[in-house]
Amino acid sequence: MEEGFLRSALAVLAVDPVAVGGLWLRARAGPYRQRLLESLTLLPLPLPLQRLSPQIGDEALYGGLDAVGSLQAGRPVLRRGMLDRPSLLVLTMAERCPPALAARLAQTLDQHHHGLLALDEAAEAGEGLPATLSDRLGLFLDLDGERAPDVLPLPDPQTVLAARALLPSVRLPHDGVIEVVRACAELAILSPRAPILTLAVARALAALDGRSAVETADLRQAAALALSHRAAPMAEAAEDPPDAPPPEMPPGDQGSDDRPADPPPETDLPLAADMLVEAARTALPDSLLRDLAEGRASRAAKGSSGSGAERAGNRRGRPLPSRKGRPRDGSRIDLIATLRAAAPWQAMRRRDAPHRAGQVLLVDTGDLHIRRAKVMSDRVLIFAVDASGSAAIARLAEAKGAVELLLARAYSRRDHVALLTFRGRKADLLLPPTRSLVQTKNRLRGVPGGGATPLADGLRLALDTAGLARARGMTPTIALLTDGKGNIALDGTPDRALCEAEANQLAATIRRAGLSALVIDLGLRPQPRLADLAARMGARYVVLPRADAGRLAQVLGASLEA
Repeated sequence: MEEGFLRSALAVLAVDPVAVGGLWLRARAGPYRQRLLESLTLLPLPLPLQRLSPQIGDEALYGGLDAVGSLQAGRPVLRRGMLDRPSLLVLTMAERCPPALAARLAQTLDQHHHGLLALDEAAEAGEGLPATLSDRLGLFLDLDGERAPDVLPLPDPQTVLAARALLPSVRLPHDGVIEVVRACAELAILSPRAPILTLAVARALAALDGRSAVETADLRQAAALALSHRAAPMAEAAEDPPDAPPPEMPPGDQGSDDRPADPPPETDLPLAADMLVEAARTALPDSLLRDLAEGRASRAAKGSSGSGAERAGNRRGRPLPSRKGRPRDGSRIDLIATLRAAAPWQAMRRRDAPHRAGQVLLVDTGDLHIRRAKVMSDRVLIFAVDASGSAAIARLAEAKGAVELLLARAYSRRDHVALLTFRGRKADLLLPPTRSLVQTKNRLRGVPGGGATPLADGLRLALDTAGLARARGMTPTIALLTDGKGNIALDGTPDRALCEAEANQLAATIRRAGLSALVIDLGLRPQPRLADLAARMGARYVVLPRADAGRLAQVLGASLEA
């Protein structure tokens, strides 16, 4: 990253973080990012810094009733929240920001009293800052893979102060506004906030240069700072259509002197929109643009069932804000939230119910709040291994090794594995879902191989195992390892055509159930019927003719992370 680019972004943030929304900083935790954050304290920011965690609750954000203070004082005592005073909010681990918090921060930014510095540590495509927030941040910096300079290119504090004083008098030319909007349309940026934030950045850049009017250079630099990360990867532009022939003039007008006037000479503005487009496209590498676009598409495809919605699972995670309700099914009362809800009504309740005046605290059923926690879902990878034929011994050996490798790596992530094999007339579940490496090694010893291929029964048992795992609140993934040559029907009779039809039907059932699946073709040559089976299953199809245990574990582990 060029030093001038970094200096300009920090200077614009220091001049007016509220008008530009804030800064989206994509960088892993490390010395470079730490030095950059520490340098912000050296700049004359107009707002104080406040750090936020993705797990922060509404009470910390908005404040509320101080239960202990209210009981001691005998009257409602309010506690202020972090959003009560204007500040530059620093959101750590922004890629983990839940939808509910993203909506609240977006509403806060729309009130134009705060700015936001989002620290995005996303490591994979599909991760990253929620679109609700990224749409409201006018600046973007990517430090991944960048080497920290010996001296950070910080803006001059006096220049920042002078620019902040000049900013209210900086004018925007009408033609420049039109060209910025056209550039956003050319870059397929649909958000109406994009041109507004780009023009705010351009005004700050003009003020930093000591000018009271925005010029061409300001708009180009603003496009690089504010539009490049929003632009989707663009296809090659279509060739311009040939110019239309000039209209034929009537015979009597060919010698007329009424010709159109020459175009006026070019001035600094209006600026052609394609110059802004080029500035935005060249600001970031294509690989990063693709990653950002994949992240937006992935988040849009996943969707959400509502603000703060949680997925059902089989274990408790971090605490969530409590809700009103009565304790049932083992739920517990949140005592602090209940007292906080009851405190404002004490005087009224004592007046309306004199017979209860002797009680220290009057609590009604409507005050009760129930503790909640985020429900986590353990993942389980179900191996369905073809143990038939002459290659069964080698195939089973590599599958056993992959199971043991996955368990050894996945203990901290609470991943489970299960193993079933199909050979002869039916499929057998050798290893129910487990995290025990010792139990796994004991169960996998002496597994037989060879015989016919009951592929349909293997899919049936995999579907049943996934259904039982899902009923326990787990998230199953089916991994089918086979060469695709099924020849035994579900009733145990040798019938290749019937086996194929039943396998296709079960594959469609797996897809309708919404189960994640992976089909690994272990044949020496790719099997078209196996690729078709994967398509019916909605599964990823991978050809690994000579896969060892390490390669299998790598592919299967990646399927769990998907």
